[in-house]
Amino acid sequence: MANEMTLFKSGAALPDHLREMDDFTKRIAGSGPVAKSISIEGGVWRMMEGTTELAKNEDRAMNFVVVNAAEHVGRTFYAGVYQKGVASSPDCWSADGKAPDVSVKSPQAANCQMCRQNIKGSGQGGSRACRFNRRIAVVLEGDLGGQVYRLQLPAKSMFGKPEGDKMPFNAYATFLAGHGVPMSGVVTEARFDTSKSVPVLQFRAVRPLTRDEVTISRAQGASEDAALAIEFKMAVKEDKPATALPPSFEEPSAQAAEAAAEPVKRASKKSEPAPVKSTEAILDDWSSDDAD
Repeated sequence: MANEMTLFKSGAALPDHLREMDDFTKRIAGSGPVAKSISIEGGVWRMMEGTTELAKNEDRAMNFVVVNAAEHVGRTFYAGVYQKGVASSPDCWSADGKAPDVSVKSPQAANCQMCRQNIKGSGQGGSRACRFNRRIAVVLEGDLGGQVYRLQLPAKSMFGKPEGDKMPFNAYATFLAGHGVPMSGVVTEARFDTSKSVPVLQFRAVRPLTRDEVTISRAQGASEDAALAIEFKMAVKEDKPATALPPSFEEPSAQAAEAAAEPVKRASKKSEPAPVKSTEAILDDWSSDDAD
């Protein structure tokens, strides 16, 4: 586990001879496509696979290259209370931030702009109940040709004003575009803003990539792993059918329920009087007790 922690923390490249996955490991781990992701929950960098934490890094900053990003800002709404470690699908979501996805069973509105969950104060602490987010695909600086990770940015990491060379993501993209520099052509530092009570990232460019690194970055951005990382797809909640009761727990019929509701008066059993003993019998009992 220490080697995994070191790889994730330092961004050291995985040796070429270990990059090809064997079939039996795939079978045991599960063959379904699951994007590895980097979570920022609790102000800590966490390498995740689904809801399983594989490693973590408590440094304040991490360097990576953004190789792709979702075209639109998405939205997600959860009606229930968040439970850490419990995988659950949102009750309503939108991949383009304009209207609920067609697969949503209970859309909150016809369009996101007019939705009651988009009003400030509909969520906790005066926030919006429906949250903005954008998914980006990143590779670690020291392992450009290695694993592509999904990093989901919350609203406070996307929107806002720059503070010197530290910028929220949208402002950072605007800054780079204004200088004619592609985001996939630079190493980006993402740093936690320690002045905030919740995890918020700020971004800045660290260095340009070399020509060879740009070639790798562009290939990674066009890969299936990158497409999976930025895909905005949710599992649809299934309506659970009512559980059939076993015979001994079946609901009673109307006649049985009515009969059970009327108390039944049971005939009392009269006690028979005890036989009266004669005086001679009583005296015989006493004499027997004295003899003992």
